[in-house]
Amino acid sequence: MSLAPFNDPAAWATLLGLSAYLAVGIVAGTLYFRALWWNARRFAAGERVATTIALMVGRFVVLGGVLLLASLEGAMPLLTTALGILIARAAVMRRVTR
Repeated sequence: MSLAPFNDPAAWATLLGLSAYLAVGIVAGTLYFRALWWNARRFAAGERVATTIALMVGRFVVLGGVLLLASLEGAMPLLTTALGILIARAAVMRRVTR
């Protein structure tokens, strides 16, 4: 087995870029699912419905924008960002259900 790919600066740049997309996905996913939990509690409490719906639409727009920007860079950044969102979902749901 050769270590030649690890000597290539372009491979390291690609790996660093995908790591950044993963981090963006984790942050965006954490914000999205924390806001989802907060939004569900607002609906259950019967708080101002118009404000709650506006917050819900805002969640969708922000997450959609993050995924759109990742998709403009290609398939791998999009998939890596989506993986970050799924990781964040698991972490937030684990914390919420305790």
